[in-house]
Amino acid sequence: MKSELRHRFRSVHGREPAVIARAPGRIEFIGNHTDYNGGTVLGAAIDRGVWVGVAPRVDGRRRFASAAMTEVVETGTDAPRPFAGKDAWANYPLGMIVSLAAAGVAIPAGFDFLAVSDLPPGAGLSSSAALELASGLACARLAGVEPPRGTLVRAARHAENHFVGVPCGILDQAVSGFGRRGHLVHIDCRGPDFMTVPLPPGTGFRIFNTHTRHALVDGLYAERHRECGEAARALGVALLADLDPAGLKARSRGLSEGLLRRASHVVGEISRVAACVAALRAGRIDDAGRLLTASHESSRTCFENSTPELDFLVEELARTPGVFGARLTGGGFGGAVMALVAEPFAPESAERVAAAYAERFGARPDVLAVSTADGASLETP
Repeated sequence: MKSELRHRFRSVHGREPAVIARAPGRIEFIGNHTDYNGGTVLGAAIDRGVWVGVAPRVDGRRRFASAAMTEVVETGTDAPRPFAGKDAWANYPLGMIVSLAAAGVAIPAGFDFLAVSDLPPGAGLSSSAALELASGLACARLAGVEPPRGTLVRAARHAENHFVGVPCGILDQAVSGFGRRGHLVHIDCRGPDFMTVPLPPGTGFRIFNTHTRHALVDGLYAERHRECGEAARALGVALLADLDPAGLKARSRGLSEGLLRRASHVVGEISRVAACVAALRAGRIDDAGRLLTASHESSRTCFENSTPELDFLVEELARTPGVFGARLTGGGFGGAVMALVAEPFAPESAERVAAAYAERFGARPDVLAVSTADGASLETP
């Protein structure tokens, strides 16, 4: 990807990038919609991601380009406002610049910018967080600084919440920032606090990307966020993470059926994260796999953020030799399913699942084999 970045940078901007940074996409391993509820989550940085190149300008202009778009988005150094329409992709790097400046991190006055990615769009692998992390790291270095990793991660979440306008938690940005090869990233989102958990050897991931996306996905994500807040207030707590399953049961009288389902998913999911960490540390990979599949069932029945396509894949994978467990990954309402598999995983097994899906839905899912990777880093130009 570095050679492609340099080639495209020369083509668009007519010179070499002065700084290059990369940041990985991520798998949400377990912990669905727990992050903005103050809970815990496990994720994995993967060996696909976003690469960003920047070079300084003396005229104060900021020119954003992407291999995925045909036009350059340009702005000055005045107080930036979010772009709209086809230029809205540039809100991720621009918002990152705004958030870093607000955090007291030096940023360059003007620059040329270009991003390339090998993350499939719409697969729930968080290309947006990878773009934020790589952009922030590159632009800060261009200004002669490298912010602490926690500062970079928090600025990325702030950018997405307050500049892009997506009410996400810190999962995506933290995993992209703190990823470590051969490990999962554990996040206690209330702190936030970060640690890594070893992934047992001989395991890997397969991503089955359905290329489906609910037309109202952004609104549905915001609706679930709102419902969780309503449930917490009705239950008399600041965040749903303040309750364990017993506490939820004791306080649930009078809570509407819909809000109880939402709360039950989040509170149960936080318990599953803890159980999964214990299983992984003990090498009980079969138990961890069962927890992944239980997580998906809760997403389907309680949080209602799955789809028939995702459910079908999880059911097929549950019958497939070499699969420990499977679940939707990301916000849901379409996207992809993650399977935790034993390596080597037979290609014909993945092919059988893809063929069964195609027979049911008339289109094949993409199947991606991904490995864990290190978090965001600066690269030699």
